[in-house]
This record gives sequence, C-alpha cells and structure tokens, in this order.
Amino acid sequence: MRRIVSEQQRGMATSRRGFLKLMGGVGAGLTLALKLPTALAGNGAASALNAAGEFEPNAFVRIGTDNKVRVLIKHLEMGQGTYTGLTTLVAEELDADWEQMQPEGAPADASRYNNLHWGPVQGTGGSSAIANSFEQLRLAGATARAMLVAAAARQWDVPADEIRVSKGVVSHAAGHSATFGELAEQAAALPLPEPDGIRLKDPADFVLIGQSVPRKDLGKTDGSAVFTQDIQLDGMLTAVVLHPPRFGARVRRYDDTRAKASPGVVAVVQIPAGVAVLAQDYWSAKQGREQLEVEWDESQAFTASSTDIMARYRELSGQPGQPARNEGDAAAALESADTVLEATYEFPYLAHAALEPMNCVALVTAEGCEVWNGEQFQTVDQGAIAAVLGMKPEQVKINMLLAGGSFGRRANPASDYLLETVHIAKARPGTPVKLVWSREDDMRAGYFRPAYVHRLRGGLDADGNLVGWEQHIVGQSIMAGTPFEAMMQEGIDPTSVEGASTLPYAIPNLRVELTTVEQAVPVQWWRSVGHTHTAYSTETFFDELAVRAGKDPVALRLQLLEGHPRWQGVLRLAAEKAGWGSPLPEGRGRGVAVHESFNSYVAQVAEVSVQPDGGFRVERVVCAVDCGLAINPDVIRAQMEGGIGFGLAPALVSAITLENGRVVQSNFHDYQVLRFNQMPEVEVHIVPSAEPPTGVGEPGVPPIAPAVANALAAVTGRRYYQLPIRPEPAA
Repeated sequence: MRRIVSEQQRGMATSRRGFLKLMGGVGAGLTLALKLPTALAGNGAASALNAAGEFEPNAFVRIGTDNKVRVLIKHLEMGQGTYTGLTTLVAEELDADWEQMQPEGAPADASRYNNLHWGPVQGTGGSSAIANSFEQLRLAGATARAMLVAAAARQWDVPADEIRVSKGVVSHAAGHSATFGELAEQAAALPLPEPDGIRLKDPADFVLIGQSVPRKDLGKTDGSAVFTQDIQLDGMLTAVVLHPPRFGARVRRYDDTRAKASPGVVAVVQIPAGVAVLAQDYWSAKQGREQLEVEWDESQAFTASSTDIMARYRELSGQPGQPARNEGDAAAALESADTVLEATYEFPYLAHAALEPMNCVALVTAEGCEVWNGEQFQTVDQGAIAAVLGMKPEQVKINMLLAGGSFGRRANPASDYLLETVHIAKARPGTPVKLVWSREDDMRAGYFRPAYVHRLRGGLDADGNLVGWEQHIVGQSIMAGTPFEAMMQEGIDPTSVEGASTLPYAIPNLRVELTTVEQAVPVQWWRSVGHTHTAYSTETFFDELAVRAGKDPVALRLQLLEGHPRWQGVLRLAAEKAGWGSPLPEGRGRGVAVHESFNSYVAQVAEVSVQPDGGFRVERVVCAVDCGLAINPDVIRAQMEGGIGFGLAPALVSAITLENGRVVQSNFHDYQVLRFNQMPEVEVHIVPSAEPPTGVGEPGVPPIAPAVANALAAVTGRRYYQLPIRPEPAA
C-alpha cells in the first residue's frame, strides 16, 4: 500500500499507532482515543453503544443503528467546502454510501480535535483543514470499517478477508449482508484492532476521493442550515454595542436614561469595548442604542488619516529595515546594474466584509459558559473567555455552527466580538445573550487587513539578466501582541513578508526588509494573509522588469523557476489554456501571475479590454492550480472561482480609509465588493497530482490582482502601483 504523506505531515502527524493513542476519548464508549479504557482494551467487552444507539469507534465517527454515519468535523465550515472534503476522507476508507454521511461540528476540545499543523491548538486557518486531516480522518474511517468487518466475520463465521464493503453494505459471497447500523452493536463490543493491521486504500482504489460528490452543506440553499443568527433560546436577549468612533478611545461617561425608556430595552451595560444595549429583539436594541448619550475619552485615540499613514510609510520605506531575507549583495548588484527600475506600491486597509456580520450567543452561569457561533479559533477563544470569567477553559463549551463567511475575521487573536458577548452575558447570569453586529459595526469596528507600502528596486545587466532585487515592506504586524508573537523571529512577522521573503525566482542578489509600525488600528489576517500584497508587488514588478529586458514574461518566469517544477507546471498549463502569445483584438491584453501560498501553486492569466477613456473590464481568467491530490474537483474549482472574485474586489473597488482617525466606509455602498456584472468568465484547470493534498480556500486570491494589472500594462503601457486600480485614459 502506498501512502501519500508530506514531509510536513511526517513531522507533525503521528504514526498509526500514535494516532490511535492520541485521538481523544469519547466518553464511556469504545474509543480509539487518548487512552483506551482498560475495561475495553484487548477483550470482547459489552456493547458500547451510546444513549443514541451509536457505535463510537473514535473521536470522529458515530454510526447509528439507523445506519446514519455522523462525522464530527473539527474545522469550521464557512463556505470553503470543509464539511464535504473531510467527510469524503472518512467515507472513502469506510466504504460508506455518500447519502448516509452526516457531518457536524465537533466540540471545542484540543486534546481530540487539534489542528495537527498547529500543535495542541484547535482552529481553522491557513488553508490547513484538508492538509492536516488527510491521513487522520482516513485512519478514522478505516478503523471503523475494520471493526465492522470483524463483527460481520464473527457473526457469519467467515474469514474477514473474504468480506466486502461497498456503499454502506457489508457482504460475503455466501449470501450474507448487513448494513453498518445492523453491525454497530457487535462492532462496539470488539477489542481495538492492532494499528499495524489497519490498511489505507491505495489511491488507485479510491471511489469518492477525486470525484465531485455533492456538497454536504446544501442546507444553505433551502434555509435549513443553522447559523448563529438562527439560534433562539428561552429567555434570550439581543445585544448591540456602541463602539467608540476612533480606535483607542474609551467611555468617559454615559447617560442611558432615554435608551432604557426605549420600547423593548431591558438593560444597558458598560463593557471594555463600549456600551451595550440589551433588548427583547434586535430592532429594539438598535433603536435603544441610538438613544444613548456617550462622552468619549479620546486622549489616547488614533487620529491620523490614511494619507498621513501612507506618507509615513513611504518615508520609512526609504530607511533601513530589518532583514527578512538576504542573499548575495543586492546593493552592490544594483549599483553596478546597467538598468535599475524603482517602484513604490501602496495597499490600503481592507475589511473582511463577510456576508454574515460578527455575532455570537453566550450563556454564563456559575458552573460555566456555553457559546454558539461560527467558531474558528476554539482553543484561543476558550482560553480568552475563561480568563474573563475566572474559569477553567474546560468550563467553556463552544458549539461550532456554520459561518456565513469569515476570510480570517472569525479567527481573531483577541477574541474580540466573543469577549463582548461574554462580558454582556456575565452581567446577566443565567440569561442567554445574542450579540449582533450591524454591517456598520462590522465595517468600522475593525479588524482590518493591514495597510502596507512596498519599495522595490530591480537591476538588469547589459544582456537583460535580472541581477539584483531589493524590497522593503512597511506596515503593521498581525502577530505582535497576540499569542502568535512567539512565531516571530528577530522582530520579523512572517505574515508581513511571506510571498516576498519566499520569492522562488533565481535572482543571485536578493534582499527583503521589513519595518513594522505600531499604531492603534486593529489588524488581523485576511484571506491569504501577507500574500494579498506581496504577490501583487512581486509579480507586477517582475513583469515590468521582464518587459524592460525585452523578454516574454512567461518565458522569463519559467527560466528563473528552474528547480521549481510545480511552479512551472501551473504556469505552463495556464499559459497554454489561455492561448498565451496568440493575437488579441485591439484594446485587449493578457497578463500573467504565478504564486504559491499554503503549499498550493496557482497561476492565472487575465484578459482585459480597455476603453479609450481608460475604463476597463476583466473579460476572462484562466487559472491553473496544483493542490496535490484533488479530493473534490468541484470544490477546488469553486474555491478558485470564489478566490478570483474575492481578489478582484481589492484590485478594482475595495478600500478602507481613515479620516482623522474615523473609518470613512460604513456599508456596501461605499465599501464596494465585486458585483455580478464585474465577474469575468473563469476557467479552472487542476494539475493531476499524487502529492499530499493542500488547501484551496485562500491560494486562488493572490495571483488575480497582479495578473489583471499586468494585462492592463500590456494594453496601456502604464504600471499600477496602488490598489484599487484607478482607470486612466489610454496613452
């Protein structure tokens, strides 16, 4: 049997025997767990069916006597297809029927459901759900299958190796057959199988992996899916919070007389983030908030404007920074180069703008706290909530619901909106509280993708060879001041420089520097994190250098990517499918970009049409992706298409700006996202691969903006150093 395991997985995942020991316990039932209960180890114990009549072979699989297979999913489903992909891994090795599979959110318990790429932390991010769970969930399914087969063999008195399993039916040539549900009780009574006896399928035998099976979150289309906003508990109150108009401001004093007199309002509570109004329903709470009179202490408030921020960043970009990568002597190479190009790029703050604004339900009692929300950062949030309440993390129960998008926002290192909810619920013990942020709250209260300035210099010799590259990035750190600060080395936040410090092109003299700025604007990761800006600066500047050198942008990339076959593979495929080099009508142009993020490789060729007044339209995008073994091609295509649409928004229309410390934008009328009529025709081509699967939720985002900018440059001759791109009349 051939196993598909990456070096990263070898380092972080355990052996099969270790896996069976480390998977979390599941109560009194039979477990493949942290430790196998002594009464069930190595002997035929009594039935371990739980109260619901389910066989619990491990932390992830529940097989009911009704023949339904529940899969506990440790990662948040926020639209990226996690429920479908992870359920596929279990169903494949279990040889289940797809219709009998039922995914649901796992509880918050890092001892059982930690992200194997993050150590003892449960959470979703970095496009890691499939990558870290690939072998883990296959083993969970294979172990359950082995126990069902063993139960059938004992019941039918036949050799186990003569038994077949297909589409949820266990059978033998002698005419025996049974469903999983019919064998559940017998399987639960069996001893734990030897780890070395559990075999995973050879990829050649996959039935579901590699197929576009229907998604398991289709309840979103008929209203049956449950989001935070759908939660209704007896006696529940709805809360809204009045946040300060400037970051860093605090409540000096407030008058809630009129707010309390507003119909439906039950209470007003001051919390660290502002002043909360609790009411019988959202509209009453919102109306009550409008009656609050608050005097803010702005002595420590942030008062700068976006123009001030960018001016400061530009100034800092001309000064020495902290080295993030240094190879050769870039300064000397640029000094002796025949041609030197320079460019300064500006990137604004960006809002996540998930369709479902931030919200959360919490119930605080003397015994503990229960939370319902689209939970992305279980371990971090459990700890933060416990600290606020003076409890132990295990006293905080988190129910992970579906989320209407996140793009990184719900993985907040400060647990901001959850702590708002808990502070309010703490003031009303025994009463469930639902916190609801309006779109305006969501847009103006933070947290944002940081703003950045990049200063680049590139040098060419007399033959047009790229001999030197300098890049200085200036912006805020996402990790500093959070639990993730420990990942920073020598003051370098890897999320600020990724994609630039990891530039794959064979440039003999290359230096990347970082200057981190501290200021009160709250920031955090945004879909594809640092790659959102580094891909744009590196791929557009590389393109500009290629054109100046008189070389084809695709050909030069391929030349300087020697030794990086997966980069080259997606680039060749995208160029071929886009017809790179073939003639286009007047006013049309093609541009290319290729980038790796989260161990997935994506190349995109954009085709644009430009009008005489400078207006333009992105007509077509051809995308090639290498994400290792394709678990579900339809999900991969959907994520590439969605990533392209998401990435086009900051390329064309999206920006958060500040004026005297206040966020200007408030809703989708002034913080625009991509409209349907702006979405281009998209083709997605998946590179066949036997490599371990990697993520697709984020890697489709970074290449699209530089591909569009390069396509525009091919028509207009202009380069675009600020996002969003502002149309200009053709030269």
